[in-house]
Amino acid sequence: MRLGPDPDRPPPGPFRPSFWRSPLRGPWLTTAIGVLLLAGMVVTAATGFLSHMAYEPDLRGNAIIPVGRDLPFTLGWPASPDWLYAVTQGLHVNVGLATIPFLLAKLWSVIPRLFAWPPARSPAHAVERLSIALLVGSAIFQLVTGVLNVQYWYAFDFNFVVAHYYGAVVFVASLAIHLVIKLPAMRRAWRVHDGLKPLRARLEETEPEPLEAEMEEGLVPHDPAAPTMTRRGVLAFAGAGSVALVGLNVGESIGGPLRSTALLAPRRPTGEDFPVNKTFRASRIPRAMVADTAWRLELRGPGGSRSFARSELLGMEQHTAELPIACVEGWTTTQTWTGVRLRDLAALVGGEDCDSVYVVSLQQAILGEGSLDGDTVRADDALLALAVNGHALPLDHGFPARIIVPALPGVRQTKWVARMEFVV
Repeated sequence: MRLGPDPDRPPPGPFRPSFWRSPLRGPWLTTAIGVLLLAGMVVTAATGFLSHMAYEPDLRGNAIIPVGRDLPFTLGWPASPDWLYAVTQGLHVNVGLATIPFLLAKLWSVIPRLFAWPPARSPAHAVERLSIALLVGSAIFQLVTGVLNVQYWYAFDFNFVVAHYYGAVVFVASLAIHLVIKLPAMRRAWRVHDGLKPLRARLEETEPEPLEAEMEEGLVPHDPAAPTMTRRGVLAFAGAGSVALVGLNVGESIGGPLRSTALLAPRRPTGEDFPVNKTFRASRIPRAMVADTAWRLELRGPGGSRSFARSELLGMEQHTAELPIACVEGWTTTQTWTGVRLRDLAALVGGEDCDSVYVVSLQQAILGEGSLDGDTVRADDALLALAVNGHALPLDHGFPARIIVPALPGVRQTKWVARMEFVV
């Protein structure tokens, strides 16, 4: 009596090899798409972990993921060049978008494996299929939630940053397992087909890959149909999709006149002709708290505490710098900011040699407070900004005062600042 599925009697439909007839499928095409997809995924994963590092989660108030539960990616983040985070996060979002068509092409190229019969030929085969399920599931999860985050459409109840981080850990681990398992098959497919030779074939020369070269991969059709496009066409079609997606979004990352070409990007609120993530109204700060007669900046440090009205801060030495704000969603804007250097404020309370500064916003929310490290505090262009583009800060951009520093994500550039504590 047979105690498992009969390998010679698969269910009807997609479980039968005769169901899949495209002559293009095979180890070579899967390998070619996989190499291109791998390059994009490596860049996306690496820049994603760099974004986590830029949050400096080991500093007070910054950690969204508990420091003891994350991977050791809590090294210090440099304060220069000022465009560092804008470039890394722009790559993360735009390369991530570019991988979507190649992921879909890769899934199309291997879909017969989803219906492999029997589902598991051995314990080792079962482990391999589990790793593939984790890889595909985590890749789809990362791309879908990432796109929703860029669009500010949170159609889920979980914390995006936390879920995206752990999803990335699962993805990287399953990708490493998959590469170890599949590398011999990839090398064999490349060698059997003489590298890029299949790309040079015209439509009338396009033939199925030989069954004997497949080594039980289950991709080469047993009853192939006539080709309607070349393998070169498959890659070109996916590449065109990638170019289109990036072209309709990259203006958000580059900014300037190209921002109007970012048709896939959400129409964020604007003030002073550049975007904001959260408006003053959305912060729910009472208007009276930011009035000149009411607002004061409190400074604390080893040398004691002091407080200043906005007029007193305007009477201090002012410094002007052209700096970008770059946000995790991938958008960047560069403006001209004027205010008091953070290192000058630190000196007023004995914090010149501080290890960090803890910044508290009038907005009593977790993202309204956080820390900057000492190197950032001492950077030439690290400011408590009071004006932008020659005018007083608009309410939506942090009036009466906000943090503007080089190289860090926008979430660390606190608006509506109320208190700063310099820690030695």
